[in-house]
Amino acid sequence: MKRASLALVLLLLPFGIGACLPLSTPLPPLPTETGLPPTQTPTPTPVWFPPTPTNTPLPTSVVTPTVSVKPELGAITFTDNFSIPANWTLGKRPAGRISLGKGELTLAINQPGGYLFSLRQGSGLGDFYAEITASPSICLGGDEYGMLVHFSPNQEFYRFSLTCNGQVRLDKYFNGKASSPQPLTPNGSIPPGAPSISRLAVLAVGNDMRFFANGEYLFSVHDPSLPVGSLGVFARSDGDNAVTVNFSDLVVYKTAK
Repeated sequence: MKRASLALVLLLLPFGIGACLPLSTPLPPLPTETGLPPTQTPTPTPVWFPPTPTNTPLPTSVVTPTVSVKPELGAITFTDNFSIPANWTLGKRPAGRISLGKGELTLAINQPGGYLFSLRQGSGLGDFYAEITASPSICLGGDEYGMLVHFSPNQEFYRFSLTCNGQVRLDKYFNGKASSPQPLTPNGSIPPGAPSISRLAVLAVGNDMRFFANGEYLFSVHDPSLPVGSLGVFARSDGDNAVTVNFSDLVVYKTAK
């Protein structure tokens, strides 16, 4: 009997001990794994001048010396402030009127397609440099104005023209034939329209002529046809509209030797 009781006690002993022990403290939960923020793909920085195995020099511009086209001038041959009527051909013409005003010569065309010109008397010139101011006050499109160069007694001449739409050219009348040694060409030195002001210039030396406007070189012509002649001015209407151009401040120089 005692043995049976002892065996029962030994059997129940583990349960009693387990009931008396304190409950085990639960382990804290494992931290939740938080994903790392996505890594931004770096944008490659452009390399404007990538390294090269050898030192490559940057290209350098080669400056080509330009031939000077500016005239070398001598003494003044004469000036004209357009105050002496006898110096110029004046009067009324079928195309309009040529007249002197206060310090200027005016060519006023009132005929569609009309043409007027005036020559300076006694100005037969060979080598020279001449400047004159042209001021169109009524002028449109292809209307022209400018200088007559080496005008001969046979009415052969060169005609240096500016147009009212900003172009330039040189015409020639010789042996009864007209030609254009310098064809009509746009040029930024020529102010379009009217009113406007341009300073025209011609350098004639031997068989060569250079042409300028507003201090800018325009073009050159080599031509032996007319080495000597008078100076003049002209205006021409290219349409039905009237044209008026004033010329002033003529200066003629000798060329440098």
